Amino acid sequence: MAFTYERIDKNNAVLLVVDHQEGLYQLVRDRSPVDVKSSILAHAALGKIFGLPTVLTTSTETGPNGPLPAEIIAMHPDAPYIKRQGEVNAWDNADFRAAVEATGKKQVILAGITTDVCTAFLALSLVEAGYTVFANSDASSTFDVKTATEANQRMRKAGVQVLSMFAVALELMRDWRNTPGTKEMMPFFDTYLPEYGFLARAHDAALANGTSSGL
Repeated sequence: MAFTYERIDKNNAVLLVVDHQEGLYQLVRDRSPVDVKSSILAHAALGKIFGLPTVLTTSTETGPNGPLPAEIIAMHPDAPYIKRQGEVNAWDNADFRAAVEATGKKQVILAGITTDVCTAFLALSLVEAGYTVFANSDASSTFDVKTATEANQRMRKAGVQVLSMFAVALELMRDWRNTPGTKEMMPFFDTYLPEYGFLARAHDAALANGTSSGL
């Protein structure tokens, strides 16, 4: 069976921040809360770095779910910010749906808390509506590993591409010589993916002290 590799296209993608709320963050149990917090902020930052149209949404944020982190709002002060009052699936909210459709983009990068509800319900609805959907698994989290695994399996079965933040970032960039490229992405990784950021630092140090050929 022939396979067509559909890459994330920065010119045809919209980024969705779904219910990354400070109250719901307390439900993060499948991974380290420190890692998830970094990944949530990294997810939002990708929209800023690559100039992606970005839509923010929350669910009943005046209650225990709480607001979005101030850092995310500061990154996207002009983005549509849809504060849902009852709809569990963000796609059921007419204002949110209109904001996504208004971008004119056909690829969607999304992440949310919880993976099994906020991310999965919306991802499945978007696939049904004809979008190509990329779910950032690092910036989605839930109660436990079992629940996350089942949710990711459900999405993949429906055609959602579930991938890491690192994969999303590099598929958007494609080539270190591009813009955004090395200049923009190395500080990003240094902040949000220190394993790679420190690798780059070590390489820079080797170049500076003459122990690397630069290859």
